[in-house]
Amino acid sequence: MPIRINLLAEAQALEERRRRDPVKRLILAGVVAVALILVWSSSLLVNTMIVKGDLNRYETSLSSRTNEYRQILENQRKVEDDKQKLQALHRLAVNRFLIGNLLDALQKTTVDNVRLLRLKIDQSYTLTEETKPKDDTGHSSAKPATAMERIVLTLNARDSSPTSGDGVSKYQDALSSALYFQNALGKGAGFRLTALGSPQTGPDGKPFVLFTVEARFPEITR
Repeated sequence: MPIRINLLAEAQALEERRRRDPVKRLILAGVVAVALILVWSSSLLVNTMIVKGDLNRYETSLSSRTNEYRQILENQRKVEDDKQKLQALHRLAVNRFLIGNLLDALQKTTVDNVRLLRLKIDQSYTLTEETKPKDDTGHSSAKPATAMERIVLTLNARDSSPTSGDGVSKYQDALSSALYFQNALGKGAGFRLTALGSPQTGPDGKPFVLFTVEARFPEITR
């Protein structure tokens, strides 16, 4: 039987040992691990970029909505101001002092031997500036501008009664009891005598006396 001798057996054995070398396996494992880490890092980087993009988009949207919210608050404040002004104008239109009604009441209020010579209406306003809110939300107390209305009616008249001054108190009482002045002046208020002249004699030889009565209307805030 022939004997076969493998002259490369030793070299093959060395090659086989090199193939089974644990260091090479570790190197291969390390290469694979590094590759996996690089892939994982790349995925994290991509996800981070995506998240940053979403964050920027959300921040832009939030900033836009914040500006819209502020604009809505500003528009709401303007609407409230306009409503208050319209209400004030409505109150002024409804409750304003009408000269025609006054003249009609004076025309219907007469006393024998008493003649109205002159009337004077002193109508003044005291303005109060508005108080603005302390913050943009409008939660603090804010007051609109107001005007305090004061009206004083002065009547100069002539009493030609046979007895000088006899018609003065009658005319004063007639004015105070007239329905218009009772409603306008309020309960308990009326005309008061502010001036009473000395008896005089007219060109016709009849005596007369000049007098002045005054009425103060209630103060009204508009």
